Amino acid sequence: MNMTTRKKYDFTRPDTRELRDRITHGVFLREGNLVAFPLCFPGASTPLPPDESQVTALSVAPSHMVYGGTSGRAAHVFVGMFHGVTGCVLALGEIRGATAIPAVCCTPRGWVAACNGPAGGRLVRGAYVPMPFDLIQEWEFTQVRFEDLGTAAEGEPVVHAVAEPGGGVLAATSHHLVRYRSEPPTGVETLAEVVGSRLSPALDGSVYGLCDARSLWRWDAASGRLDKRAVALPADAEVEAGLRWAVDPFRRRLYLTDQKGDLFILEPAHGVRGPVARTPLAPVTSLAATLDGRVYGTCGEGMEHFFRYTPGTDRIDDIGMAVSVLERRRYGYQYADAAMGRDGQLFFGENDTLGHLWIYFPRIEPSNSLI
Repeated sequence: MNMTTRKKYDFTRPDTRELRDRITHGVFLREGNLVAFPLCFPGASTPLPPDESQVTALSVAPSHMVYGGTSGRAAHVFVGMFHGVTGCVLALGEIRGATAIPAVCCTPRGWVAACNGPAGGRLVRGAYVPMPFDLIQEWEFTQVRFEDLGTAAEGEPVVHAVAEPGGGVLAATSHHLVRYRSEPPTGVETLAEVVGSRLSPALDGSVYGLCDARSLWRWDAASGRLDKRAVALPADAEVEAGLRWAVDPFRRRLYLTDQKGDLFILEPAHGVRGPVARTPLAPVTSLAATLDGRVYGTCGEGMEHFFRYTPGTDRIDDIGMAVSVLERRRYGYQYADAAMGRDGQLFFGENDTLGHLWIYFPRIEPSNSLI
């Protein structure tokens, strides 16, 4: 068959109809359900401005509310409430002088947002919003006041930040590791020079970050000790870019990805192993584990796909592009962060103009098919 000859299909054949159905219905989400929730209280408030609503950071509080940060022409912090008689996203306010929020950290005493602007990075703190009594009848919210905790490192942007055991926050700037402690209050203190990278969620009292192309450092929160080159990376790992993390606290393991989309497992007692699988597209843009051990994320550039990793088989499946068809239709193309909710549902932050908070409800698998 030459370049000008097109294969002809007989559309009366069953296999041709099946192929057409796979092409037509196989592009978008093929399992579970996605709901795209606007960044507002529907029917009561207006969403954030489209060019200020790229959702770039998510974190779930002890109350199970999800806190997030946006980037764009201006940066905002918001809270999403989806339990009881709620169902809203409440914008808590604009962070003055900031245009990006790469991380929001939920601590026992409140949230801390890492914010970047023309002057560099800084940390901002705010109190949690209490669970409203009833959002069907009379309701009210109190304006939240922000406390500026200071610059992270003079003139340097914050790359990422995570909550550490004990209520503090650990942040990586472009060249330094810094720490904020609320008990006792210390302000922002510089700990060491490090490579600016995304940080792991805390596991067994430790946080990990990129030391160099071949190793990770480990921060022990209890002792306040930083061990450089604490964990060796596999020779074929390329984590200088594309590093994303997810934690499975029930199995005491961390997942991390590299710029090729390879997935690795870090267990504190055994180090890093893998790659155990590779995502269908690269890079990985968000990653989170759910209650049964499965890991979900987004990957690709421009038009990203959702994927699922099943630990029992070390298999990654492409489950399609995002579409929400409940109440109103919306297509999703780019994402920046993910977090697990109270009941195993997953939140994904849409990193796009007029961004939404996406809620994914995974398919329930037969009990003998997982781990």
